[in-house]
Amino acid sequence: MHIGLIGLGKMGYNMRERLRSRGVEVTGFDRNPDVSDVATLDDLLAALPTPRVVWVMVPAGPITAQVIEELRARLSEGDLVIDGGNSKFSTDQEHSRALAEKGIGFLDCGVSGGVWGLQNGYGLMVGGPDDAVERVMPVFDALRPDGDRSESFVHVGETGAGHYAKMVHNGIEYGLMQAYAEGYELLEAKDIIKDVHGTFKAWQKGTVVRSWLLDLLVKALEEDPELSKVGAYIEDSGEGRWTVEQAIENEVAAPVITAALFARFSSRQEEAPSLKMVAALRNQFGGHAVRPPRNPA
Repeated sequence: MHIGLIGLGKMGYNMRERLRSRGVEVTGFDRNPDVSDVATLDDLLAALPTPRVVWVMVPAGPITAQVIEELRARLSEGDLVIDGGNSKFSTDQEHSRALAEKGIGFLDCGVSGGVWGLQNGYGLMVGGPDDAVERVMPVFDALRPDGDRSESFVHVGETGAGHYAKMVHNGIEYGLMQAYAEGYELLEAKDIIKDVHGTFKAWQKGTVVRSWLLDLLVKALEEDPELSKVGAYIEDSGEGRWTVEQAIENEVAAPVITAALFARFSSRQEEAPSLKMVAALRNQFGGHAVRPPRNPA
């Protein structure tokens, strides 16, 4: 199978490499010529066999909308577009309708795995028609981890369902990171605790709180025991806000996720150790940039 991939940043670059290593031919396009396989979007589309499959992996919002509009103007009936970014689920219906006017298919795919996806594989949550999903299943199988498909891939439902599931996934992620981070601050604050890093490390096997996030927390402390290089400023890329909005709209109590989102807002005014840990964790799993401390020692 041969697909096009637009966007070769932290996620897209590694996805291209994983696909190629598993027998999927990929032609990638990025505005950075150092990583792009072709010079222009038109060159990308000319390199693909018809009907074409194009995976879009660019920042959510106006950039994604612009790329999809450019594809709409260039693609033909029977071609298929996959939005693998962190788009808001409500925009998927708009993109799907616009593409459908020209007979172009559309899938939304929530992708989780961060900078570790090349090595470990990606968790995939897909929305859209059954026939389109089946058509590109070799791509999904190449991206996901080895083993039972149901443990790393789900066709969630109709258009928008994939990004909705990814939104909730990221909202849960907010709460999990905040809980670990608050535990970290409590351990750091108590004078009888002499080995904070060792405490977290001892939780990695056999305890009910073991997880990949815990493993990354241990790794963060190994690399920077005092988190001296990390400022307590945490960005939010949208999914947490959208999750809280949906909780309100559907009258679902979500106090943990909501509090974690508000903690990110408060991080922009203070330098709490727990918030430094959340920033460090985001860097560990997603390669998200961290800011230096406001008042370095």
